[in-house]
Amino acid sequence: MATIAPRAAGRGRIKSLDEILATAEKKSLKRSLGAFQLTLLGIGAVIGTGIFVLTATAAQKAGPGMMVSFIVAGSVCAVAALCYSELASMVPVAGSAYTYSYAVMGEIVAWLVGWALILEYALGASAVAVGWSGHIVPLLDSLGIHLPHALTVGPKIEWGFLQGGEIGGFFNLPAILIVAFVTTLLVIGTKESATFNAVLVLIKVAALTLFVAVTLPMVSGHMQNFHPFAPRGWGSPLSSSGTGVLGAAASIFFAYVGFDAVSTAAEETKNPQRNVPIGLIGSLLICTVFYLLVAGGAIGAYGAQPLMDPATGHFLKEGSPELYAASACHAANAPLVCSKEALAYVMRQVSTPMLGYLIGLAATLALPSVVLLMMYGQTRIFFVMARDGLLPERLSTVHPRFRTPWIVTIVTGIFVAIAAAFLPVGTLADYSNAGTLFAFAAVSVGVMVLRFTDPRRPRPFRTPVLFVVAPLSIAGCLLLFFSLGIESKELFAAWTIIGLLIYFLYSRSRSHVGRGITEVPELASEAPGSIGIAPMPGAPVPPQDIGDSD
Repeated sequence: MATIAPRAAGRGRIKSLDEILATAEKKSLKRSLGAFQLTLLGIGAVIGTGIFVLTATAAQKAGPGMMVSFIVAGSVCAVAALCYSELASMVPVAGSAYTYSYAVMGEIVAWLVGWALILEYALGASAVAVGWSGHIVPLLDSLGIHLPHALTVGPKIEWGFLQGGEIGGFFNLPAILIVAFVTTLLVIGTKESATFNAVLVLIKVAALTLFVAVTLPMVSGHMQNFHPFAPRGWGSPLSSSGTGVLGAAASIFFAYVGFDAVSTAAEETKNPQRNVPIGLIGSLLICTVFYLLVAGGAIGAYGAQPLMDPATGHFLKEGSPELYAASACHAANAPLVCSKEALAYVMRQVSTPMLGYLIGLAATLALPSVVLLMMYGQTRIFFVMARDGLLPERLSTVHPRFRTPWIVTIVTGIFVAIAAAFLPVGTLADYSNAGTLFAFAAVSVGVMVLRFTDPRRPRPFRTPVLFVVAPLSIAGCLLLFFSLGIESKELFAAWTIIGLLIYFLYSRSRSHVGRGITEVPELASEAPGSIGIAPMPGAPVPPQDIGDSD
């Protein structure tokens, strides 16, 4: 039963931590995940398209200097993870950065964070789907199954901030099919078990370990591949090109996105105060070590110099039709930057085709799990926003048979499929990063604010030297955001404006907090004059067992 309570004058639209925790307890998801499973979930969500595919994008932007890009992006994620850990241990509920922002900075900031998270999770899933397509197409070719080029890439698009694709492309059919498959799994409730996820994580880790074992011994004999180290400079956050070491860091940041998916599972975690921080930081550290070793191996064994247009003497834009059409990309020993399956391509060039296909097969088997985890995270964000009244409550409707939030899952799947069909992986990754960096900065601000507004609340995990770590996280997020290309910044600005229009025209008037509605009568009953109301006819069934369903 929901309850309406008068909102205290001047209180503002801030949802108290007590209310969030009590609501989550009454409508709780089943707690079944431990620290080890969370760490595997984090590794499973992180290791994906970023390292298997975007290595080529980073190489075109920075050359061998992309190793520094990995360090810069990983450092920003590390300080952001420390901030996430404190809030996740205090507020172990679904919703991630959206929920934290609602509790600390109020409804409009929470809405903007939730709106930005759509870019992170939905477009992130699209980018991984396109990366999967880049791996499955060569594997099918090796088996004698040849798909028309027009059905494996999106069309050439040069319209405002929507740019990318290839000449002769129509839409990316394999990417659409994998999104449809994952959407179906999420709707019918085929849950990724801990064992299944562990197997997929081991496949990815084994593939990266194989790559490192083969390529690292070659580095000492090919040190010339590291010169020039930063052929396109170090980059500048004031530049519109998004190139150089900083520009590559802004793109390769996508290789780390996913560790915060651990916090979206906080409501399904045993002893979340202990296990969520372990899962966040542990998965990030493991992935960082792998990334540096893989990047060093790829550069040392094969080289990673960016490609120039011989006619103009200018560097080609990463992932552009002009780059893929360049004569160098059609040579037998084409540069790394030409490949859509960077690690598998390097392995085929420096070792044997069989090992290269094994790397590609590992990515093909494992990347769908990343699509699933990102779409899972997106549906949980939508679910909590609908539970708060900011989105139509029908979105949180649970399927009567499968007991899954099927409407929001299908809506998410359509959005992800459209983006994957027409945009290239590098463009999608940069767009996704814009939303992620905003959410990370908001969390870093929130953890500092909460130290002042609620200093006595128990903090099972306290961010060390918070007022050094959190400002570093904010500064790092701003640095990477402004190092993105102009198209990504334009898209984020347009997306934010659209979000504000929806909030003021729809969500603000229907907000449960704004209307004084709470799902926890015992909290509302403390307010004088509160009255109870029965659920509206046709209201969605509380999803008590979503944690077991998908």
